[in-house]
Amino acid sequence: MNRTKGDEEEYWNSSKFKAFTFDDEDDELSQLKESKRAVNSLRDFVDDDDEDDLERVSWTGEPVGRRTRPGSFQSLSDALSDTPAKSYAPELGRPKGEYRDYSNDWSLSDTVRRLRKGKVCSLERFRSLQDKIQLLEEAVSMHDGNVITAVLIFLKRTLSKEILFRELEVRQVALRHLIHFLKEIGDQKLLLDLFRFLDRTEELALSHYREHLNIQDPEKRKEFLKTCIGLPFSAEDSAHIQDHYTLLERQIIIEANDRHLELAGQTEVFRKHPRKASILNMPLVTTLFYSCFYHYTEAEGTFSSPVNLKKTFKIPDKQYVLTALAARAKLRAWHDVDALFTTKNWLGYTKKRAPIGFHRVVEILHKNSAPVQILQEYVNLVEDVDTKLNLATKFKCHDVVIDTCRDLKDRQQLLAYRSKVDKGSAEEEKIDALLNSSQIRWKN
Repeated sequence: MNRTKGDEEEYWNSSKFKAFTFDDEDDELSQLKESKRAVNSLRDFVDDDDEDDLERVSWTGEPVGRRTRPGSFQSLSDALSDTPAKSYAPELGRPKGEYRDYSNDWSLSDTVRRLRKGKVCSLERFRSLQDKIQLLEEAVSMHDGNVITAVLIFLKRTLSKEILFRELEVRQVALRHLIHFLKEIGDQKLLLDLFRFLDRTEELALSHYREHLNIQDPEKRKEFLKTCIGLPFSAEDSAHIQDHYTLLERQIIIEANDRHLELAGQTEVFRKHPRKASILNMPLVTTLFYSCFYHYTEAEGTFSSPVNLKKTFKIPDKQYVLTALAARAKLRAWHDVDALFTTKNWLGYTKKRAPIGFHRVVEILHKNSAPVQILQEYVNLVEDVDTKLNLATKFKCHDVVIDTCRDLKDRQQLLAYRSKVDKGSAEEEKIDALLNSSQIRWKN
């Protein structure tokens, strides 16, 4: 959409617009990566190694968003006033009260230096294309982003877009500043025209994809995302766009079904735990948590089944287990928690296994007020002895501390722990019995 002069002034006066710097990564790629993390959060830890592949521009010089110096202009209209600046020192030979306009005496360098200092300065006298391009090149040579952008706004207003694009195509520094500025003020139409002119198809696709953020209606947003699937993204990004579309498609189905169940009032989990928000447009991990909370026991063939989500979006075991544990522990469904970590080998023997580590299991269970008996069971499964003792002490799993000290034959630590249990309690009696036992060969 076209922006007015007032919109461009808002760019400079509003804190919501961030500054371009010469070290910025490609903004659209960064935003898509954020979208990918939200829509398809499939890693335990965010892996930013691939961001090293993004183009970096290493220039010295002041960034666009440098602090305004005393006496500098506070808005773009102050700097680019259409009214030529006047000197208020009367000239010899002129009647008192008459003033001369000195703006036409300034060279290109003088004009740019005045802009850099934030002084009032008209650019209207630069009428020819040659003068305007020389003005831009002088601004670029100053390495001052504010000045470059100020001149670009003047060129945007006074040149046709075809001429502007043609001139910027061979001036990459100025081009990057214009792209950043158009993104910040949301001039998607001109930005798309620019990318088409430059034949930058992937950036064109990213800009088109970004428009989904402005579509509030879920069905319309879904249909828009469908149009993005065939655009010229990289192979990796294409997969994430497909996932985004598939996820929203699922969410629309789940939302309609669950709203019906909630209104009917016949499903226990919705009666006891009314939904606080819609699932529409939520990230994948949030959708998985929701599914584990409200639809944990559903068959794999249903769209709302957690197992179905796991397979469809290739969610790793760690992410799935962590999310399912948080959801079932919040519901205090301890039997589901137990089943989540119980595995059978080919001989039929069962054992507990936690891909996220039992220390994390203990922390999550405690956060959800699990009974001490359940906490003790999982603290005992922590392999590292020091970690086990620390967790057992922290969460007052007395039996685990006592038994571990006994196994370590650490009489001093057991004696010190005696002061932390209640007097006359079963735990104190157990400690005393061990301390007085002649069958234990203590190491200290």
